[in-house]
This record gives sequence, structure tokens and C-alpha cells, in this order.
Amino acid sequence: MSPQTETKASVGFKAGVKDYKFTYYTPEYETKPTDILAAFRVTPQPGV
Repeated sequence: MSPQTETKASVGFKAGVKDYKFTYYTPEYETKPTDILAAFRVTPQPGV
């Protein structure tokens, strides 16, 4: 018989929409020579 584990929903990721400025935006960040910057071009398609 394997040992039982307990999962707590409040630990880790909580589902929901988060404000961009609180999760990704860091105004004081400065790029480094080793950073990889990418740009994507999206072509709109009718009906999508």
C-alpha cells in the first residue's frame, strides 16, 4: 500500500485573471546581453 498524500488548493497557482502589472511588468528591468528578445507577426484570417 502506497503512502497517502494531502493536496492543499491554496498552495501554488490560483486560477483566475491576474493584473498584468502585478505578474509580468517590471519597469526597472534592464536587458542583458544574454537575453533573448522575440517578436511575432500575426496575420489576421477571415472567420477566425
